[in-house]
Amino acid sequence: MRIAVLALQGAFLEHEMILRRLGVDCFEVRQKQDWLQEKDALIIPGGESTTQGKLLDELGLLSPIREEIERGLPVFGTCAGLILLSRDVEGNSETAPAPPRLGTMQITTARNAYGRQLGSFRVESTFVGIEGQIPMTFIRAPYIKEATEAVEVLAKVDDRIVAARQGNQLVTAFHPELDADTHVHEYFLNMIRNR
Repeated sequence: MRIAVLALQGAFLEHEMILRRLGVDCFEVRQKQDWLQEKDALIIPGGESTTQGKLLDELGLLSPIREEIERGLPVFGTCAGLILLSRDVEGNSETAPAPPRLGTMQITTARNAYGRQLGSFRVESTFVGIEGQIPMTFIRAPYIKEATEAVEVLAKVDDRIVAARQGNQLVTAFHPELDADTHVHEYFLNMIRNR
């Protein structure tokens, strides 16, 4: 198995470290040439979704990545990755145009939903398909405000959707790559194997 990790900005190294701990080969995507390599899946890390979206657009990666996801390539987006995969995003500026994003998942996301001061917190909660509770670290996190019937809700915190799946697409509002627990990455690896 070989996984592409979007490495334009954000916590991509942390994802790579977890994948290597799990014995999975991975490579970084920084330009269009990188994207052409053989891959079984893509991870879009947390970070700044606006910056990542603009870079994806400028580097000519937005359309090729969107097309492969729509054709079935498994993708896992954390925090900013969740925003980039969302069809609709609330909390963008009213005056500025919405930044580019992939928009392949039938969800509406609220950006910076927990506010700047409540920006970072950690909880333990349940996640459908994973036994027991897992740690969830939130950093100026979004949450999923609405999801269509095509989307399976996997986790909620304070009655807000913080993890979901739509077919080959997995998103979390929290950062599993910042905790030692590897259950969410293992869940994603199983998605890839069972597709």
